Amino acid sequence: MRKVLLIDTSLLCVWLQVPGRETAGNNKWTFELVNNKIQAEIDKSTTLVLPLATVIETGNHIAQAKTTNSESKRIAAQKFAEIITYAADETSPWAAFRDQIVLWEAEELKKLAAQFPNQCVEKTSMGDASIVILGWHYHQKGFHVEFLTDDDKLKSQEPPPPSTPTRRSRR
Repeated sequence: MRKVLLIDTSLLCVWLQVPGRETAGNNKWTFELVNNKIQAEIDKSTTLVLPLATVIETGNHIAQAKTTNSESKRIAAQKFAEIITYAADETSPWAAFRDQIVLWEAEELKKLAAQFPNQCVEKTSMGDASIVILGWHYHQKGFHVEFLTDDDKLKSQEPPPPSTPTRRSRR
């Protein structure tokens, strides 16, 4: 079964070691833990997906990082730029951005807009709402989808694992 791992902003920031965002989830997620999880998924040939919302939010966090060490900010930005380039070029293990383009076309944007008022009341951000839609997009294409996030609410909206076909007995 093909698998995709959608990486949320909080854990991408931890992985990139963005100043001020070195841990997430009440300090549960550290660089070592995130790095080990991503490396284990790469070893299993999982495709890594960088949602557009994650790109925008992470870029904002890097640019707005409050630090006296501008070099640490530059290093995080350079690592981030490399990942974006890998995804743009569809360099393994990164999924191509073009796979997400359908979600930003008129009909999909209208669906997102229609769902957002209720999601907003439930305190789901636009970024998370778009990640959920992207996850279901991959699920419908036959992928096992996992959200790499420290956000329990986002994690709870992850598509279910694909069911394994049951063998029918022949009589």
